[in-house]
Amino acid sequence: MQAVQEMAPQPGRVILLSPQGRPYTQSVAQELAGFARLLLVCGRYEGVDERFAARYVDEEISIGDYILTGGELAAMVLIDSITRLRPGVLGCADSADYDTFSRGGLKYPQYTRPRLFEGVAAPEVLFSGDHGAVAQWRLIAAVERTLAKRPDLVARMRFSPSELKILQRQGLLAKLRESGWKSQPEN
Repeated sequence: MQAVQEMAPQPGRVILLSPQGRPYTQSVAQELAGFARLLLVCGRYEGVDERFAARYVDEEISIGDYILTGGELAAMVLIDSITRLRPGVLGCADSADYDTFSRGGLKYPQYTRPRLFEGVAAPEVLFSGDHGAVAQWRLIAAVERTLAKRPDLVARMRFSPSELKILQRQGLLAKLRESGWKSQPEN
C-alpha cells in the first residue's frame, strides 16, 4: 500500500469493499466523487487481513446485504457511480442532478421511439415542445412512481418551492405526507 500511495503526490483515500462497511448510497457516491484519488481494496473469499485493514484502510463500504466471491464487482459499482458524477464525464453537465436518487426519489418513466409501441403511446406532453409542461409532467410522474414503487424513499425526497406548489395543486403533497414525507430533509 505504501508503494501505491507514493505513486502520486497526494495520498488516496483507501476504501475496503466489505459487507460490514457503511451502506453505499447515492449521497456516498457524491461524497466520494469529491476526492482526487481513491484506492479500492477488494477482498477475496474470506476478506482482507485485519492487520492490513487496521493499518491502511480509511473506510469500509458495503454495496448491499449479500455476499460476492470478491470485492471486484463492488469496486466496479463504485467506479461507475462515482465516475459519472465527475465533471466532464456525462454529455450534459447537469444530467446527474436529475437521476434516480439524486433528489431522494425515483426518476420519471423513460420513453423512446417509436412514439407508439405495441399499441401504447408515449405521453403526448413529451412531444409538445413545451419545456415547462414536460418538466411538470416529469415531476409528477417521478413522485407517483416513487409513491407506488419505493415508498421507503419518500421521506428523503427534496423539492423546490415551485415544485411544492405543483405537487399541492395535483394533490400529491398530501399523499407524500401520508407516506412519511414531512418537509425538506437535512443535507
